[in-house]
Amino acid sequence: MSMLPLLVEHSEEMAAVLADPGLHVFIGGVPLSPAELRARYGRMTAGSPDPAVSWCNWVLRLEADGCLAGTVQATVTAGERGSTAEIAWVVGTPWQGRGIATEAARALVGWLGGQGVRTVIAHVHPDHRASAAVAASAGLLPTAEVQDGEVRWQLP
Repeated sequence: MSMLPLLVEHSEEMAAVLADPGLHVFIGGVPLSPAELRARYGRMTAGSPDPAVSWCNWVLRLEADGCLAGTVQATVTAGERGSTAEIAWVVGTPWQGRGIATEAARALVGWLGGQGVRTVIAHVHPDHRASAAVAASAGLLPTAEVQDGEVRWQLP
């Protein structure tokens, strides 16, 4: 698996990867059409309008399969005590259960550490056991904090 910087050109293939409504059970929303995803990726690749915030987005490419299978992202905010990153991941339904999200989340947390990010956070729905397992495997621990119905996980 490789992580490639997100490009607008990924929207067509990623629309198919993210087309399963089941991916939205815990996070809400609905699958986007290729045109809607193209517009969203255009905004994402343009970068944050806030100079203190960096949007870091990658698609996950399975070399052996020759296809994209998901995404991983970090929103990095500079602060007085160092940078904080909020991370997220999604893997298309056909590729789930193969350790792809775990590998990507670990790589992302490692990369963020190399960039000097001090705090890494993920928000996981309490019933989403697979995402909780990914967060734990990336070194994050659940906290008592709940935001919008999701548990805050944080790198100790």
